[in-house]
Amino acid sequence: MNPRALRAAGPAILVVAAVLTAVAALAYGGAADPLAAGDPGPFVRWGLPLAKLVVNLAGAVMAGSLVLALFALRAGEREFDAALDTSSIGAAVLTVSAGAVGFLTFLDAFNPQLSVGPQFGAQLGTFLTQIELGRTWLITTIVAAVVTVLTFAIRSWTATLLTTVLAIAALIPMATQGHSGELASHNATVMAMSLHIVGAALWLGGLVLLVVLRAALPAERMQAVLARYSSVALFGFIVVTVSGIARTLSSIGSWDQLLTPYGGILCLKIAALVAMGLLGAAYRRALIARVARGAVAAARAFWLLIAVELALMGVASGAAAALARTAPPLTETPYSSTPAEILTGEPLPPPLTPERWLTAWNVDLLWAMVAAFGIFFYLAGVVRLRRRGDSWPVFRTVLWVLGMLTLLWVTSGAVNAYQAYLFSVHMLGHMLLTMAIPLMLVPGAPVTLAMRAIDKREDGTRGGREWILWAVHSPFARVVTHPLVAAAIFVGSLWVFYFTDLFRWTLYDHLGHQWMIVHFLLSGFLFVMSLTGIDPLPYRMPYPGRLVTLIAVMAIHAFFGVAIMMTSGLMVAEWYGAMGRTWGPTPLEDQYIGGGVAWSIGEIPTLITAITVAVQWSRSDERQQRRQDRHADRTGDAELEEYNARLARIAERDARIGS
Repeated sequence: MNPRALRAAGPAILVVAAVLTAVAALAYGGAADPLAAGDPGPFVRWGLPLAKLVVNLAGAVMAGSLVLALFALRAGEREFDAALDTSSIGAAVLTVSAGAVGFLTFLDAFNPQLSVGPQFGAQLGTFLTQIELGRTWLITTIVAAVVTVLTFAIRSWTATLLTTVLAIAALIPMATQGHSGELASHNATVMAMSLHIVGAALWLGGLVLLVVLRAALPAERMQAVLARYSSVALFGFIVVTVSGIARTLSSIGSWDQLLTPYGGILCLKIAALVAMGLLGAAYRRALIARVARGAVAAARAFWLLIAVELALMGVASGAAAALARTAPPLTETPYSSTPAEILTGEPLPPPLTPERWLTAWNVDLLWAMVAAFGIFFYLAGVVRLRRRGDSWPVFRTVLWVLGMLTLLWVTSGAVNAYQAYLFSVHMLGHMLLTMAIPLMLVPGAPVTLAMRAIDKREDGTRGGREWILWAVHSPFARVVTHPLVAAAIFVGSLWVFYFTDLFRWTLYDHLGHQWMIVHFLLSGFLFVMSLTGIDPLPYRMPYPGRLVTLIAVMAIHAFFGVAIMMTSGLMVAEWYGAMGRTWGPTPLEDQYIGGGVAWSIGEIPTLITAITVAVQWSRSDERQQRRQDRHADRTGDAELEEYNARLARIAERDARIGS
């Protein structure tokens, strides 16, 4: 297919396939049928899902183009500018379509009487600013507008990276509105939808950018860009597949429910995704190298497959837009008056017995994937080193895998299943996240392994190795990795988190819960790495300073645990005191136990860190002494002889002066 023809026809193929599929699926599933009461009219019934479809496509172009630019293109070149321009167009379309979705959602939810009077404007303003559903689309519209301006104005690496983070963050609020809020496991469903949207954006947005760049990239550059996009697409495919399975399990309870309209649309989407995965495997394994060698037939076949994949992307996107409006077979969970379900959205678990510590699971899909990818990429790096003939200590690999498995258990096992109901379990999870897990991950030396295993790029682009080096040497890293700053963050976070409303936010908001995990895991990792890690850091404190810092941290940490134990009132009483728990300790007793966990169990990893610092100090002195001995052997103790001769000359001079 001609490059210019594909550049014009590619987006058209995507949009037409998506709209046709969405219209057909809405008609088949009955999502656009008139309502028996409070019907908003055909314009809203059909316009709202189609506007959401445009939101999904535009958001994918916005975020996917930026990610591919960061990992496959050169800043300052025409190709990089074209990627940012493409992202800017996607962000602009997202701004308009998100605003339209917010307005149509208001009409759909409240069915107000349209007018130009102040009453209608006041109702719309209240919806957008005071109701969560309206605020979601208002925030998305504003952030998309900001990304539109930034992608138009910036051209540097760092600014593009920050804009990419903002663009991906703009996609997350949409996940909270992409399913029925009454589905079981609300938090798990929201997380699955968030990962699904982000994974699809990386996959689809990068594919659209490839079509745009085909005419701008020379043939010798196209192979590298295609190979790098293939890796991004593979990552997106895995995320979309896993999150899609998790999302399906929350809406489909048995195989016979696939015969419902919802199940039929879901099967269409699954078929499109499977077909895209097979196409991606085909051109990754057979066509990319042949395209680079200039095979005309292979190039035609490759770009024809790209056109077919765009059509399949449109089918999957259209089906997804219709699914968001179609009632799933497992529509609603019965309303319950139990306090635990009102607060957490899930029933109160059974008593926490010893066996439940091993058998209770409440999987957090995000951290399950983090652990899985963390183990996979680490082992892949070790295998690459060994195939090259280099060695890597086994104990580092073992500690890294153990750390990732512990992270999986804390975020998806018994700790996650009971932390919302027992303060002591929550505190145990906190101590493991911020102290125990970093003690296993830091000796794994992931940065050092990445520097040795990842190939250095020579074409001016940035891959994983280049971005890791940038992060290590950035001004921000120089500040937060300083031992005193890392210690202040490590200790200060305890007091700020538990004695302000941050703790309350993490209980009520799943986003706050995820922020808590990220913050305490990173703060603990930075603190341990600044004291005992071998990964490169801008500054290393001398060993005496490290021990003094660690002793001060231990004292402050112990005082924190005692302060929790001595607190007479219940922390977040409307949460832990209102669960209606009939088993286990009382809420106040449980809080006392939690303080004891922070004081006693929390000090064990700190003590291990102190021992590690002492051992490293001793070995450092031994290495220094061996270096001095080897130098003396090489020079024949010349320095010592010169020193003794100088002392003798001084003594002789003093004797002459005295006489």
